[in-house]
Amino acid sequence: MSSGQQQVRQLWRDFLNALAPPAGLRESRRGFEELCARFPIPESASIRPVDAAGVPCLLVSADGAPSNAMIVWAHSGGYVLGSAHGYRSFAATLSEATAADVLLVDYRLAPEHPYPAALEDFLAATRWAMSSYRPEQVVVGGDSAGGGLACAAALHLANNEGPNPAATVFLSPFTDLTLSGRSMDERETCDPVLDRATLAGMGALYRQDFPAKDPSVSPLFGDFSKVPPMLVLVGTDEVLHDDATRLAERAAAAGADVRLLVGEGQTHIWPLFATMLPEGQAAIEDIAEFVRARVPSSPATHV
Repeated sequence: MSSGQQQVRQLWRDFLNALAPPAGLRESRRGFEELCARFPIPESASIRPVDAAGVPCLLVSADGAPSNAMIVWAHSGGYVLGSAHGYRSFAATLSEATAADVLLVDYRLAPEHPYPAALEDFLAATRWAMSSYRPEQVVVGGDSAGGGLACAAALHLANNEGPNPAATVFLSPFTDLTLSGRSMDERETCDPVLDRATLAGMGALYRQDFPAKDPSVSPLFGDFSKVPPMLVLVGTDEVLHDDATRLAERAAAAGADVRLLVGEGQTHIWPLFATMLPEGQAAIEDIAEFVRARVPSSPATHV
């Protein structure tokens, strides 16, 4: 295990240790923001608030990025933690690598705002992005629960209304709220972040009485026959490993253009740690290569 991987695991352990009982939701949210605040933000990056059809967002652009595309991103946090503010460093790194603007969607969180609030917000922001740029210059993505959210949104667009974005990127996605993946138990001992009980609790706060197998909360069970090209990334040391690999398998079986990247020895959402983890930066470059291959190179119109 590299020193960078050890450092990432220690950061996750420190975060989880700080959340031991009697810590509650407020402390968990603050702790996650403090974890994200450890990642540096380039002074040259442009970060400004945007109202995307009534949804608060942050628009992040790296210095000198020609903005050939807009990536609409849903942050992690199990539908109950996280914010656009906490993801500024990640967005700046992603923008620099992809030469795209990154729209961080500050979707509403459960339990105050359960399903379908987050999905409604992300869909509204995505529609706004595709009306501000051309749809073929928009990429939809997210990580962890944000990956599941972005995937559910992509399925909704493909199967109900269109148009589709140019491509999708799902990083360590939480796609199965029924928790039926074998890795949920088989990889629990090597995952320093998540386990079945944690995911069950977060998923229940989000969906409440809504059926766990419905594709709008568990996109693994959706129809992928019309979805745009898809990149799925997951680490070997994740309980969500099978949420990602089964997603790629189901999409490929439906005829989708899908690429799966498995990070050997990597933990949950390891590209989030790109500023300190070489393998995380390498994964960011893989995302950039995928985006550049599927988005026109002509500059997009700024919003």
